[in-house]
Amino acid sequence: MRKGKIFALLLSLFLSAGMAQNNLHHQSSVYEWPEDPLVKEKLEAWRDKKFGIIIHWGIYAVPGIIESWSICNESWIDRDSTIAYDDYKKWYWGQSEKFNPVKFDPEKWAAVSEKAGMKYLVFTTKHHDGFNMFDTKQSDYKISNGPFAGNPKADVAKYVFDAYRQKDFMIGAYFSKPDWHSEYFWWKKYATPDRNVNYDITKYPWRWEKFKQFTYNQISELMHGYGKMDILWLDGGWVRPKETVNAEVLSWGAPIPPFSQEVDIPAIAKMARNAQPGLLIVDRTVHGPYENYQTPEQRIPDTKLDHPWESCLTLANNWGFVPNDQFKSATKVIHSLVEVVAKGGSLLLGVGPTPEGEFPPEAIHRLEAIGDWMKRNGEAIYNTRTTGIYQDGNTWFTRGKKDNKLFAIVCIKEGETIPSTLQWKGNLPAKGAPLKFLQTGKPVKWKIVGDNVVVTIPKALVGKTAPALAFAY
Repeated sequence: MRKGKIFALLLSLFLSAGMAQNNLHHQSSVYEWPEDPLVKEKLEAWRDKKFGIIIHWGIYAVPGIIESWSICNESWIDRDSTIAYDDYKKWYWGQSEKFNPVKFDPEKWAAVSEKAGMKYLVFTTKHHDGFNMFDTKQSDYKISNGPFAGNPKADVAKYVFDAYRQKDFMIGAYFSKPDWHSEYFWWKKYATPDRNVNYDITKYPWRWEKFKQFTYNQISELMHGYGKMDILWLDGGWVRPKETVNAEVLSWGAPIPPFSQEVDIPAIAKMARNAQPGLLIVDRTVHGPYENYQTPEQRIPDTKLDHPWESCLTLANNWGFVPNDQFKSATKVIHSLVEVVAKGGSLLLGVGPTPEGEFPPEAIHRLEAIGDWMKRNGEAIYNTRTTGIYQDGNTWFTRGKKDNKLFAIVCIKEGETIPSTLQWKGNLPAKGAPLKFLQTGKPVKWKIVGDNVVVTIPKALVGKTAPALAFAY
């Protein structure tokens, strides 16, 4: 066991150093707008929210290592060579016997998220390792069947969803299509060479049908037994119809099997939307009618996009909890949020709770600082859409969806202070129009000099620090 702890530390250091890149989901190059009017309505409501939280939490929090991927047998994964692969998988899956988050308090999570200015939630009900964070009846491998079973909040997902619903968040259930713990996906009869199903499903179609039914049943449980749902966020884009495997998918470097390993998304969508009318389905990177918005991971697209999308970025280096992780500054996150929104997207920020069930203190401090900025400047973020000119250097522009009001958001470089004047080119105010400074809610002086608008900053703020300053006109 001591060797296992040492290995877990080494693995966490290696994988948290940015070496694990083959697990990132890239962005589809094709987008198909939904036709269902209820889905369209929900999609527009989601596009107004702009800022959400994704919570990765599972048995990987116990040793503090990357979620799921360390049990995947691919060349980019590194493990202690003195531990046999099968023994490592047993050790990893055995963390379920230690997972006892006695400090779990979802109301605190929701309060911190609300204070940060977040408006929607995506919670990991099951990651690729197959450990269920909800009380599924399809498997015994779940949080409600271990040391935490006797806790009144043992059905973790239910209480997370309820807590965020009380704060008027849109609610999303993350669900991994692959399940490496299931005998119908990784069959013990064969080795597990990579992330894919490890047997030929054309040779054993009955077995794959079992997995498809298992997946359908689990998602049905979530759609029928966990209250109002707004988003079904499906991860594991390599489980997809064969006809959607294109050069873009192959460029990930992930192994693609010679056969289709899809689950029946059309049937799942029909069932889920019967239970949850207007449900957004996000079948990540699988272009078509069931990818209602795109989800580039750990990156922001180079240019603005006029169809729905979100950037999935971590607050620290990892999705889940890793001890001594390096957290991004609040300023860096705010700059990312501003850029994402100006380019037409939403920011889904990742936070990983500790094995005891708390947000790390560093995460709370960052989220509170982000919230302080959002209180004053949220008008330039929420309920906005793109403008023709969306950027001029470190100035980003958004537009009010209903009134077409323009917003200019000037990002202040980290470590620098507010100057006495700011200027930008493009999207100039009309002659004589007031320019409201969102920081104070009052108008500021401005003038046109050549092709630029030059804004005079109130003396009381000059020399002080701020992540960004926003103006409405």
